[in-house]
Amino acid sequence: MNLTPNAITVLESRYLLRDADGVLHETPEQLFRRVANAIAMGEKKFGGDPLKYAEAFYELMASLRFLPNSPTLMNAGLEKQQLSACFVLPVEDSLEGIFDTLKEAALIHQSGGGTGFNFSKIRPKNDFIPASGGTASGPVSFMELFDASTERIKQGGKRRGANMGILNCDHPDVEEFISAKTDVNRLRNFNISVGVYDAFLDAVKKKAAWPLIHPNTRKTVREIPAVQLWDSIIDHAWRTGDPGLVFLDALEKANPTPAQGVINCTNPCGEVPLLPFEACNLGSVNLSLFVISREGKPAIDIDALGETVMLAVRFLDNVVEQNQYILPQIEKTVRGNRKIGLGVMGWAEMLILLGIPYASEEAIALGKKLMKFINEVAKEASHALCAERGTFPEWIDSVYAPAVPLRNATRTAIAPTGTIGVIAGTSPSIEPLFALAFRRENVLGHKTLVEENSVVTKLLGEKKLLSEHVLKKMRGEGHVENTDLPAELKLLLKTAQHIGPHWHLAHQAAFQEFTDNAVSKTINLPNSAAREDIAQIYSKARDLGLKGITVFRDGCKPLQVMNAGTSCEVCAT
Repeated sequence: MNLTPNAITVLESRYLLRDADGVLHETPEQLFRRVANAIAMGEKKFGGDPLKYAEAFYELMASLRFLPNSPTLMNAGLEKQQLSACFVLPVEDSLEGIFDTLKEAALIHQSGGGTGFNFSKIRPKNDFIPASGGTASGPVSFMELFDASTERIKQGGKRRGANMGILNCDHPDVEEFISAKTDVNRLRNFNISVGVYDAFLDAVKKKAAWPLIHPNTRKTVREIPAVQLWDSIIDHAWRTGDPGLVFLDALEKANPTPAQGVINCTNPCGEVPLLPFEACNLGSVNLSLFVISREGKPAIDIDALGETVMLAVRFLDNVVEQNQYILPQIEKTVRGNRKIGLGVMGWAEMLILLGIPYASEEAIALGKKLMKFINEVAKEASHALCAERGTFPEWIDSVYAPAVPLRNATRTAIAPTGTIGVIAGTSPSIEPLFALAFRRENVLGHKTLVEENSVVTKLLGEKKLLSEHVLKKMRGEGHVENTDLPAELKLLLKTAQHIGPHWHLAHQAAFQEFTDNAVSKTINLPNSAAREDIAQIYSKARDLGLKGITVFRDGCKPLQVMNAGTSCEVCAT
């Protein structure tokens, strides 16, 4: 097991078990054993061999080729075995319904999960309430209530809660929603996205009027220029990084179980569109570990990757079986659809090891080919499980019936892998390298974690190009743009803010094309990016068939976790 110092720090802070006095009494090896044994017990119901798969699952995780989502690593094998990362809860237009959801969200956050909500059913601000004779306070006010609750509940004692808040573009309060995070102290525990329809985006292009519709009466309250709403979205995304967009028609088009209802919400990071009371269990394959030397050249070990995907799908289906569900409604929906989300991390490092620049058509083509392979193998694995375990219970009313028997309604999703990427010691998700040397600030109880990319330093060292000047630039600026390295190396080692947004979008689209759920990706922009840049990104995202889009302009918030370079006073202490 080859864990980095930062991986050990994260594991000790959040994952390894402690006794009543807070003293660690679990090693990383014991953690992976605990998780493997607990998940392998899912074999018993179907006549499988728990001992055989406990060993296979342990090796899968201990090798860092695959890791499940954080709640599985934290809670598997414990008395409260809540294993899901993400949930969607409905929000109804009644005080009783809202507070029921608030309680349910609190229980989920306490167990280590994150929640997504679409607040569009709540009547608009100042709307008359016949039952009380008063007026409504509107969806944003209730979001503040959810935010305050989240602030006071530290997930499982280890993770701070995370929420996705969505309001549809035709809600009368959408303008207030768009500007809700202008105050940096407001809705701190929410990512927010406007749920947009194709009709709205068409109205923007045509410079047409756009109706704002009462969610209960479905009558038009007023009309505004669609461009006015669009410009406000763009302006606030430029200012704060929020809101993103969720493309509602794209979500529903990909809904595998439309008979069960419309999908209009996602988990906190947007990679899993879910029905109300649905949860998803995620895991990611570490692509950087599947680069081998073949005839003296780097190549992908496709056979090993396929074997890993097959085993990971079995692991995640067992997670559905072993999960202890917080609410009966969640258990019914999750067991009925058995959605899983297998994704990837280490994509940027794989490309570097292969000698392929992130900002290249070769990388885009490889991304499509690779994710197509992963998606097909995951589907094959889910199909194979049917012979042992049967289809997911709601299969008969799904888009797959009667031709394609599957164990899981969805199989793939590209999660951000922020924390498990640190544990695996690789680059997150399908993102380019944020920086070649960087620091994570205000994490794990206000710690600062410093990191230099070992793949990059090893590569430069092998080429005898890791000079004091290059190392100083890496550590000071986080990139090598201002060095005398060969042009082809500079291109290979370009970092997120030096890669044009069209390449970011192209990667997201390449992976989305062959992903059942969605792709969580941030389009990182330099501080100098203009509003028009964001407008073009958001417009292009819809044209590329994405399900959601998020941007972040460097320095647009007073505090941010990721910062380029390691030369800082905090790091030196």
